[in-house]
Amino acid sequence: MFDFSILLASVLNGLTSGAVYALVALGLTLIYGVLHIINFAHGAALMVAMYGVYELYNKLGIDPYIALPFMVVGMFLFGYALQRVIINRASHGKDENILLVTLGLAIVLENLALLFFKSDTRTIDTAYSLTTIAIGPAFIALPKLIAFAGALAASAILVLLVSGTDLGRAIRAVSKEKQGAKLMGIHVEHIYAMSFGIGLACLGAAACFLLPTYYVNPQVGSGFVLIAFTIVVLGGMGSFAGALIGGLLIGVVESLGGLYLGESLGPIGVFIIFIVVLLFRPQGLFGARA
Repeated sequence: MFDFSILLASVLNGLTSGAVYALVALGLTLIYGVLHIINFAHGAALMVAMYGVYELYNKLGIDPYIALPFMVVGMFLFGYALQRVIINRASHGKDENILLVTLGLAIVLENLALLFFKSDTRTIDTAYSLTTIAIGPAFIALPKLIAFAGALAASAILVLLVSGTDLGRAIRAVSKEKQGAKLMGIHVEHIYAMSFGIGLACLGAAACFLLPTYYVNPQVGSGFVLIAFTIVVLGGMGSFAGALIGGLLIGVVESLGGLYLGESLGPIGVFIIFIVVLLFRPQGLFGARA
């Protein structure tokens, strides 16, 4: 058995990681909820955002947290343009085409990253990277605490945007009934692009919270998108509450699994819980029955 302080530190680390997982999954959930497609380029877009944070710090000396508004706006514009210029035109209104287009975009973005940045793993070293904070008997890295608070704040802003603004009402109308929204004068293609842009803006925020303690390489998005897909299905397709709770749960399970089983076997617990939930509640923890 492990000492209580070690268990507490593991749970806290899991919660901090889980909050960032939830933020990544929320972007994926929003895109699925409105466009009703799975965005296979989500992980590659996160990788692009992380390289953006890295370059802002490496070339201009901009701290990752100071870079937050720049990355959120930049990734929103990137996502909006990507959906309007490429995905919408190439799909011709067919969902299966969108899946293939986003998969192709993921491959293109990863290979462009290989071309410009090679396969090297890169990190940044800030003055606070190794700073720790005592919480009871446990110590946790300061950037992880900032990431936890920031990810939860960003998630709350997203939920308020969708639930309490005119744009949010238009997004919900399009997600429920596209044709009815059109009849009410809502520009559906614009809402699609806005939703895609907001989904990628979440990745811009997540990249800023990740990079002080994480690394970036052209394949870094693959691991995150696998976890994000798991969270979206576990929490319930299209459910914001499910993505948030599912992300925190996955983070804690992954951390405790790594503590008891080792780093290589730790993720097994995540997929065991995933399978068990789908066996007994196929619609996910917060999903509605079809």
